[in-house]
This record gives sequence, C-alpha cells and structure tokens, in this order.
Amino acid sequence: MIGVIILFILHWYGSLFFQTFFLHRYASHAMFTMSRRWEKIFHVLTWIFQGTSYLSPYAYGVMHRMHHKHADTENDPHSPIFDKNIWNMMWKTRIYYKEVGTGEKQIEEKYIKGVPAWRSWDKFAEHNLIRVAWIFVYIGLYWLVDAPLWAYFVFIPMHALMSPLHGAIVNWFSHKYGYRNYEVKDTSTNLMPVDWLMWGECLHNNHHKFGGRPNFAVKKFEFDPMFPCIRLMEKLNIIQFKKGKLDTDYM
Repeated sequence: MIGVIILFILHWYGSLFFQTFFLHRYASHAMFTMSRRWEKIFHVLTWIFQGTSYLSPYAYGVMHRMHHKHADTENDPHSPIFDKNIWNMMWKTRIYYKEVGTGEKQIEEKYIKGVPAWRSWDKFAEHNLIRVAWIFVYIGLYWLVDAPLWAYFVFIPMHALMSPLHGAIVNWFSHKYGYRNYEVKDTSTNLMPVDWLMWGECLHNNHHKFGGRPNFAVKKFEFDPMFPCIRLMEKLNIIQFKKGKLDTDYM
C-alpha cells in the first residue's frame, strides 16, 4: 500500500506542477517568457505528468483568460454560482474546453494572442487511444507495487481525472470557502490552510486581484510553493521575467 501512496502523491504533485507552472502562469498569464524549444519541452513534460488527463496549453490558456475576464458571470467557463454541484461545473468546463480546442467556439483574438499552440502535439496527446493507453500504464504501475484490488477501483479513476480534479478543487472551493484579502468583482477566496495540496493555486483571491503576479502569496503568513521554483528556473535561464514585471499585475 505504501507504493500506491507514493505513486499517487508523485502523480498528484507532478501533474499539478505543470498545470500551474506551464498552463496557468505561462500559457494563460504570460508571467514570464521562454524559448520555443523550452516551450515544446514543457508541452511534452505536461503530457508525461498529466497522462490521461493531459490539458492543451492552448485550450486551457484561452479558457482561463475568459474566466478572468468574465469571472462569476454567465460567460464564465466554470463559475460555481451557476451550477448545482461540482460535477455539473466540471461537465460544463469540459464542454467549453473541448469547443475551444476544436475551434467550435468563436473566441476574440485578444484572448488567443500569445497563447502557446502546438496543435499537432495536442491532437496526438488528446487522442482517445493515447488517453486509454495511459490508464493501462497506471494499472501496470499498480501491479508492480502489488496494490490491493480495491485500490485499482478507488485510485485509477482519480489518476485518469487528475487535471480536471485539480481545476475543480480551485474553481469550486476557492470561490465558496476561505478568506478574502481583496474585495474583487467575483467570489474568489484564499484557502491557505489546504494550499499545500495545490502548489499555491488556492491563493485564488490574491490571484484574481493581481492576475499577472508570479507570486500568489501576499500576506506574511501566506506561501506560494511554486514561486521559488519559478525563481530557480529563472536563475537557470530556463525562463525569463519580463523587465520590471516580477511582482506587478500586468494582465
């Protein structure tokens, strides 16, 4: 059972790392820049760590920009105030995401500009056969660690839905519970006591106030674990902060 726990923790934090670093802070908000080569490397790494639940940086980025522009209105792709429960919100988000990815939904150019797009890769990574193949990978890993039978039925579905689960936790609970540092025009909140699970993503009220700020923590008692990772990558010259934009809101 220890092997199951280790596998789940590695997938949970690995998947979420690339969701918050690459999909959210880079693709959606352009908090920093990187070369095209690194961009493609992170596309592939996102696929490896998200697996079955791989999310296209393009579709995610466009959808998230729409969320910020229309937060908690009828045009918000995933506002909890219009859904009876978290599952309804997840389903509505899935439909919106798919329509953005396929081009069925008409999006204004300002929401697309600068969003990284590698559509041939997305087509491969999101193919149903590839998604199913990842499920067999998870089953094989559980077999290797001699997981009990019940663990397959409890944890494999969570591995398969890992990225939507992460998004739903933030977009549901961080719009309903927690505290607010800023009175913004939406219901966003901070869930600092449980944010160690979410790589800083649940400092959501701070993020809605300062949409382009790389560090989601504002108060002295808050900590954004992703920010030191971003600073390290900047020192390693993997990414570059825009001049004068390290701690400011520029989106």
